[in-house]
Amino acid sequence: MTLGADSARIAVNEDGVDLEKERRGRSVPVTTTNKGLHEFVAQQVLTGCAHPGVRALDLGSGPGAMAARLRALGCDVLAADRDAEGFEGGVPHRLVNFNEPNFASVLGERNFDLVTAIEVIEHVENPIAFLRNVRPLLAPNGIAVLTTPNVDSLPARMKFLLAGKIRTMDENGEPTHISPIFFDLFRRQFLPLSGTRLRAHLVFPPKGYQLTRKPLAWLLRIAASLFPGESLLGDNHVLVLEAQR
Repeated sequence: MTLGADSARIAVNEDGVDLEKERRGRSVPVTTTNKGLHEFVAQQVLTGCAHPGVRALDLGSGPGAMAARLRALGCDVLAADRDAEGFEGGVPHRLVNFNEPNFASVLGERNFDLVTAIEVIEHVENPIAFLRNVRPLLAPNGIAVLTTPNVDSLPARMKFLLAGKIRTMDENGEPTHISPIFFDLFRRQFLPLSGTRLRAHLVFPPKGYQLTRKPLAWLLRIAASLFPGESLLGDNHVLVLEAQR
């Protein structure tokens, strides 16, 4: 599913080389997110909404991989994180604590056409409060693009069944993962309480699993096709939100 892909503007040279892709290859900082996640978000969502003139905010920017990608797409970008150590995004950067109850006021309410938060919400103490801050950041018709580990996937459910542990949130996962996002609860409770609504939901990878060993991944992929549920596949949720009207 691509949001507004027909509005994308892809520059190529006379040899058919994607110039924007070439620029990204030279300038995008290294990211620790799952391999290919940024590219998937860019292809499926950003190509339809990130372009020159768009005011974009990247929350939890880390080294600046998404901020640099947004800049390469022509956006006017502001990056924000709790520290700027190792930031190489080449755009303005603000220091913000996402656990503060009103961090949106520091960044500029109703000021952004596009807000990205790639693998951020699972790190905050109060996901609903985080979403309540994302909501006022959005300009009219603005959207927010969030990703988070898919703890609803079949591998995650199997791990919880067999070991009583949440995948990517246990002692082998990222130590700062403290808030698992369960999609059904997110959709039914988190969104209404935060004043946002779901515009699109995707999973990455869309047809399988990257974090599972290949032989087992194939078996789980087949098993997932036998059960209902839109989140059984994929290691990450990709959530596109807009303000409630």
